[in-house]
Amino acid sequence: MLAERAKAKINLTLDVLYKRPDGYHEVEMIMQTIDLSDHLVFHESSGNAILVSCTAPYIPTDERNLAYKAANLLKQHFSIDDGVSIHIDKRIPVSAGLAGGSADAAAALRGLNQLWNLGLSLEELRELGAQLGSDVPFCLEGGTVLARGRGEVLTRLTPAPPMWVVLVKPAFAVSTADIYGGLQVNEISSRPNAADMLEAIGACDTVGIAAGLGNVLEQVTFAMYPEVERLKRKMIELGGDHTLMSGSGPTVFSLFDRESKAIRLYNALRGFVKEVYISTFY
Repeated sequence: MLAERAKAKINLTLDVLYKRPDGYHEVEMIMQTIDLSDHLVFHESSGNAILVSCTAPYIPTDERNLAYKAANLLKQHFSIDDGVSIHIDKRIPVSAGLAGGSADAAAALRGLNQLWNLGLSLEELRELGAQLGSDVPFCLEGGTVLARGRGEVLTRLTPAPPMWVVLVKPAFAVSTADIYGGLQVNEISSRPNAADMLEAIGACDTVGIAAGLGNVLEQVTFAMYPEVERLKRKMIELGGDHTLMSGSGPTVFSLFDRESKAIRLYNALRGFVKEVYISTFY
């Protein structure tokens, strides 16, 4: 038996530079792992099958599941005949802009690398993970990272200083493909300043980090899902002065340099929405 944590992420900045010839968008993002995680447990099993179970009944446990895909990728790549059962204790909201599925895939790659004694380096795992999704290479290591390309070209940064995060997930999912499909890069009116954010992180400047939040996908998601914009405004009204949508949404988060402020917003929001979480940078 072996266990792995699959940690969620938020985007401190998310900029889309242009659409590439391969159909993907060239991005520049500063991502941060948070201490909100799924828990995966791996057991060797008889036969050759990959068996996935999950505490969330709406999560597919067949070949559509990203942890299943990660296991199958390793089995095919290294001609592994061993079977495995993977149980996912799901705590990260689904289709929320928090990379929950990618985090599960990364945890599966890390866990099975140990369980099957493959001896793969982090760089080798990243190369495999990039075949599963753009966020998987980041989720393999986590921390504070500058991501370019389609999200897989990573530059590790000085860890950001401790901060508290209050997150709210509306009661609906958002398709990342739909949001990027609706983005007109030449119509982006305001972009985050990645250089300022990098400087703030390097200086452990929590005020600068909070002030530098930015995500160009907000304008698309807000147009398609006005409830997300209303939620952001409500969080600001209740004291979340530095609030941003993560990824393509619909999760919205507020950053704080003091736990007491985060707890106040968390308690205030519990009366308005069902899914509200409090976490920290990890």
